[in-house]
Amino acid sequence: MEELYLIYIHVIGSDRKGVSLYEFIFSNTKEDIDGDGWDSIPAAGNPSPPFEELVKMVGTLVSPDKQFNVIQDNDSFSVWDAVDGVIGLAWENMDSYEVYPESRLHFHFGEEIKNVESKLYEHDLILDYKKELSNGQKEEDK
Repeated sequence: MEELYLIYIHVIGSDRKGVSLYEFIFSNTKEDIDGDGWDSIPAAGNPSPPFEELVKMVGTLVSPDKQFNVIQDNDSFSVWDAVDGVIGLAWENMDSYEVYPESRLHFHFGEEIKNVESKLYEHDLILDYKKELSNGQKEEDK
């Protein structure tokens, strides 16, 4: 199996119960990754996920008790700052925490998929991978 790298974390939103939903987007390369609005400085909600031809796998995260700040909503940095390693793609939002956590979740551009999965697993979170069929419907990977 080829190595996959994290290239973007897309906020889907939240469900009716307030559970946060995210897409972790992976590619088989870290080179020439781009998307619309990635050069917006600051990002401020302008960037879109990477161009579709770069996406090799997407894992959906359902997170009932953790929320993440994502680079595309940042009011100081651009997505390119995350690509360059200046800031993460996403980091755990701690606004409602009373105690600083032992390990704060954070994800960087180009992280290997196994490292991303390991970080999430330590917090009892698992990505749900779906593969897209030729007719556009989705089927769960076995």
